[in-house]
Amino acid sequence: MPTVLSGRALAVTATATALLATALGAHTATAETATATTDKVLVIGIDGTVLDRVKAADAPNLQGLMAQGLTARSTLYANPMAATSSGPGWSTIATGVWPDKHGVKDNTFTGKNYTAYPDFLTRIENAKPSLNTYAAADWEPLTSTDAGGPVFSAKVDKRLSLKGDRDGYGTEDPKIAAAASAELQGQNPDAAFVYFGQVDGAGHAYGAASRQYLDAIGRVDVMVGQLLTAVRNRPTYAQENWKILVTTDHGHTDAGGHGGSTPQERGTFVIARGAGIPAGSVRTDVKLVDVAATAMAQVGVDPGSAIDGIPLNAPGDNDPFDTLRPNLQGRVDETGIPAGVKGFTHTPPAGWSIDNSKMGTGGVTEWAGWAFATDEFWSQSQRDQWRELNVRSRDVFAVADSDEWDDKAHTGSYDSTLVTPTWAVTGGTVKNLTFRTHYRHEAGQSAQVLVSYNGGTPALVKSYTADAVAKTESLALQVPAGATDVQVRFRYAGTNNWYWTVDDVKLG
Repeated sequence: MPTVLSGRALAVTATATALLATALGAHTATAETATATTDKVLVIGIDGTVLDRVKAADAPNLQGLMAQGLTARSTLYANPMAATSSGPGWSTIATGVWPDKHGVKDNTFTGKNYTAYPDFLTRIENAKPSLNTYAAADWEPLTSTDAGGPVFSAKVDKRLSLKGDRDGYGTEDPKIAAAASAELQGQNPDAAFVYFGQVDGAGHAYGAASRQYLDAIGRVDVMVGQLLTAVRNRPTYAQENWKILVTTDHGHTDAGGHGGSTPQERGTFVIARGAGIPAGSVRTDVKLVDVAATAMAQVGVDPGSAIDGIPLNAPGDNDPFDTLRPNLQGRVDETGIPAGVKGFTHTPPAGWSIDNSKMGTGGVTEWAGWAFATDEFWSQSQRDQWRELNVRSRDVFAVADSDEWDDKAHTGSYDSTLVTPTWAVTGGTVKNLTFRTHYRHEAGQSAQVLVSYNGGTPALVKSYTADAVAKTESLALQVPAGATDVQVRFRYAGTNNWYWTVDDVKLG
């Protein structure tokens, strides 16, 4: 039966590296030279933590993990999908799906759908009951039935639940660290989740820009070090292959607080160390849903298509839009986007093109026809108009935005077409066209997917007449007899309407 117990900078100094080596040892070498290994995973959740403040804090263990592994920034949704608060954030991390699936929009947990989308420890239990799972937290909804939980279900072999919000988690976090360290070192968990809450408490009390917030990160870093040492001191460590992941559920404003749509509140991160993860690597395509997928894959459970996340070790999707990141530029006409943010270009990747022959002239430069942009750039062009909900796009995506284009004088209307390369096909077969899309509809605009074979007249295969928020689209293309190639067009037209994004376009 499951058991529930109540109750300075990014550059890491030589000292920090030495501390990490003491805590973790030369794990990669031992794992690779051992004749047999047992795969295990530890996910550490630190509530309300801002990555830039981790880099500035006295946090040798966290900074050491970054130096020996991966650091990836990620951004959240905002309302109306969900608030940037703990209920939706930890539900997203645990389930590996976005709030439009797991149903948690705020800390009331109203609408939760954990039956259809359980936490990753429960999925591991369902797939491999022989594996041992463990969860420890002092924010009660994570591991107890209080306040709308538990996020981690009763199927988890052992859950520790403490009430940490009485004093900003300063008393209960150390208890969590001690109990989890004993479990990690002396017992045999295969997949574990451990939560600390006091950084979020300091954010609410003093703000993310405060000295107290940095000090809280430092105190939690010591506890992270306890967990790492416990793993390293396991009697069977030399025969084990551990993956360590550290993440957070939301950010904080400098003055303190979260729940809204600012980049500071939406900011999250994933830090990961383990076999197959290059030391000191930085990625821009990682999402919070990838934590669950990575944890499951680490212990041999295929996440499949049931969740939105992708394991960190999975082969890249080779999205050509992402190759544009080095060429992105800063704002031209937009004033709400910080000057230092480089996040758009009109130059398509090799093989792609943009047809602006019907496009009006003038307008806001950034959005004069299809552009390629990042979430950090595009969502700041105008907040709280659902741009933040484009969660299924990754890294660089294509965007047509007549609403923002119209904010500067222009002639004519918006009418731009994004054109794919020509792809080889075989006549008489069925090809599956897939892409991620985020579309907000309004009368007077149109969004069409058109297909042409062997250079013929493009034919309409999909027209959007209603919102398609953060979707993965799949269209079956009936290739006519005799066709040898196909080309796809995404045509968007309107004037001061809304927008359409497209990403990760593939022909199956």
